[in-house]
Amino acid sequence: MRAPGLVASDVDGTLLGADDHPGPRLLAVLDRMRSAGVPLVLATGRPPRWILPVCDAIGERGLCVAANGAVLWDAADDRVLEAAELGTEVLAEVVDRLRVALPGAGLAVERVPRPGVQEFCCDPDFEHAWPNSDHVVVATPELVELPAMKVLARQRGLSSDVMAAAVRDGLGELVDVTFSASGGLVECSVRGVTKAHGLALAAAHLGVEPEEVVAFGDMPNDLEMVRWAGHGVAMGNGHPELHAVADEVTARHDEDGVALVLERWF
Repeated sequence: MRAPGLVASDVDGTLLGADDHPGPRLLAVLDRMRSAGVPLVLATGRPPRWILPVCDAIGERGLCVAANGAVLWDAADDRVLEAAELGTEVLAEVVDRLRVALPGAGLAVERVPRPGVQEFCCDPDFEHAWPNSDHVVVATPELVELPAMKVLARQRGLSSDVMAAAVRDGLGELVDVTFSASGGLVECSVRGVTKAHGLALAAAHLGVEPEEVVAFGDMPNDLEMVRWAGHGVAMGNGHPELHAVADEVTARHDEDGVALVLERWF
């Protein structure tokens, strides 16, 4: 492949090392890529407010695909450009069906950033997968009072693969179901909204064709993006499903896997 016109990368388990920081080799190649005028789009399951520290760590605030493709966010201006939300009626049905598909699971919603809106709300049974989560505990009916960009279900003792299969069986074509961590957490978004959807919006904003894109990922929430890109790269530490569809498998995230590929061109 010739030098890409755009590089897209997942964050956790991909761009960041095992210490949750970018390594010096990666930072050096990203600097050279920036000098060559090639943009980096972060494409992550994280909501916008959890992406900014990563932008600052790599020294670039550009377009970001947040919440598994539900939000296109301009980090430079802290501005949501596009958003796909589950409306309240659909959201209520999603929550009801999740209660049946995953009995005893804790539920949470992520909302699009807006003034006066609490973005991350969860019911009392939700056990957070990340420390120091900025959340508000609410009664279950309150989860569906406002539109949400995704619904999260958490159930300790089950793998995310098992949970995702149960949710797909129980919710059918109602939502898009994926996960970015293996320890019992699944995420539901508007049907058809994936990282590929968000990356396509970002590429259109930047005037880049799909065949000019190189995309990196490690988990099932990266599948559609890796397929969509002209050259899709799975991390050595990635999920087997991703290895099966990628054009290439690079080294692990803690072995400079992203940098090793980018150094071919920059």
